[in-house]
Amino acid sequence: MTELMGRDGSWSFDGEGVRIVPGRERGVHKLRQDLGEFTVPLTALAGIAHEPARKGGRLRLRLRDGADPLLMVTGGGLPEDANPYQMAVDAGRVDVAEYFVDTVRQALLLEQIPDGPCDRYLLPGPAVPLTAAGVDGTAAFDGERVSLEWRWNTSEIKRNHGPREFALADLAAVEWRAAAGLESGYLRFRTHHTTDRPKPEHDPNSIELWGFKKESGTTALLAAAVTVRLPHPAAGTRAADVPAALAPSADSPALPAPGPASAPAEDHDALLRRLRELGALRQEGILTEDEFTATKAAVLRRFHTP
Repeated sequence: MTELMGRDGSWSFDGEGVRIVPGRERGVHKLRQDLGEFTVPLTALAGIAHEPARKGGRLRLRLRDGADPLLMVTGGGLPEDANPYQMAVDAGRVDVAEYFVDTVRQALLLEQIPDGPCDRYLLPGPAVPLTAAGVDGTAAFDGERVSLEWRWNTSEIKRNHGPREFALADLAAVEWRAAAGLESGYLRFRTHHTTDRPKPEHDPNSIELWGFKKESGTTALLAAAVTVRLPHPAAGTRAADVPAALAPSADSPALPAPGPASAPAEDHDALLRRLRELGALRQEGILTEDEFTATKAAVLRRFHTP
């Protein structure tokens, strides 16, 4: 188990996933505290980096596209301090942070985790039930149904529609956008019959968002909680959709299926291939000399593991 503790929480890695525990101090964004503890499986990771700075720097996880419903629905719109995949590193813990990065990178290499997009969500999303407040209304989600209630300051169009309720089967997608300049943000529930997209202040399927106050971050969590229960946008991809040039032919050699860890001969061959791959990555400049040495040592230790 590798663990790093900082001002805004702690990260730990057990070889299978990175467990993120947010801090409870006043400086930690409320969205991260509301999201709570969760684990990012190794299969969801595309990379990890330590960004050095004079006072320690920042540790940052990079997830595969489509792995996390929160990142999917917010589309990079979360403020930096609300992003649960970054962590401030104190000056006295830089060595620990770099060791943490090396450990996770070695696991990604050894397990040959692809860094391409996912066709299913690999994280479960925020826990429900959730209630989120916007400028002109509130949204609630119990895991099965979404309901919208309007405030006194909502538009006449929304008041005329009255309270709204949607079953998951009614929804085609959830859209979340932070406010930008003079443009309002919104939390919109798009149904299968939606044909137009009025401004959020006039859309009876939306609540309007101004800015990104710490108290309003729950709208993003609610959007993610609904999104993870809808079909993944890439779920329709099938083998038949793969271009013929990329599809395996009848003459292509079959790849051996991965065997159990207790099969010594097969493991020996796999580890030899891994060493050759590491050497190629070093020659291409993808791995630094230090990364190559550390990862090679980890592979060699596997030779002697019964």
